[in-house]
Amino acid sequence: MSRAVATRSRKRDNSRDDIPVARRSPSSRPRKRSGMGLGILIGFGLLASASVAALLLIPDLLPFRQLPPVVEGIDEQPGVDGRLLGHFPYDEATIEQLVPVEAGIELHRDAARSLSAMTRAASADGVDLRLLSGYRSQDLQKSIFFDVKSERNQTAMERAKVSAPPGYSEHSTGYAVDLGDGDDPATNLSESFEQTRAFRWLQDHAASYHFTLSFPAVNPQGVSYEPWHWRFEGSADALRLFEPARRLSIGG
Repeated sequence: MSRAVATRSRKRDNSRDDIPVARRSPSSRPRKRSGMGLGILIGFGLLASASVAALLLIPDLLPFRQLPPVVEGIDEQPGVDGRLLGHFPYDEATIEQLVPVEAGIELHRDAARSLSAMTRAASADGVDLRLLSGYRSQDLQKSIFFDVKSERNQTAMERAKVSAPPGYSEHSTGYAVDLGDGDDPATNLSESFEQTRAFRWLQDHAASYHFTLSFPAVNPQGVSYEPWHWRFEGSADALRLFEPARRLSIGG
């Protein structure tokens, strides 16, 4: 979730085979099946049907193609919907997808274009919208999660309220940003950011640039309120990545 202004290596301590159908050549002479054999075949057929039904349902429950990662150092396991301590799993952006936005800050190129347009529009309205954090590697997220957890003597569940485990951070996708108000830097990465002109502007205009607030107050993921943390959903890939979180939010 949150990290420090200006570099990816510093952070302010706040707070997913097709299964082919078997094909058999018909026997030249039909066999006479006993009642017991017929019962076994019926039972096998029911079991196969149930397995197929389960396979058809799994994509709705687990919208990723691989099993969610188990994180060493965390006793809890991912749930049925893939979440670990409230956070959904996310693939890490590739080098080819990332572009530099500011000194030490990179974003997915799609998010970067939209953020640039949004920042210019805010400036035209007299709002100094500042980018505090963008892409964060999973290795960096691991350090952020476990180092601060150790310093504060927190449980993994307590730490996950304010920081995602590695492999589960929206920042690793390159689509998530932490934003601040250049006219009120004291509110950076703080709930008090909701009192700034920048936040009020984002509430009114961010959706027009395909940015949405990731963790509003009392969100169904159980993550602490972060008025500064927004994610880009303006491409097919971004929508696919964040569909589980969107669906949970609507259902919650």
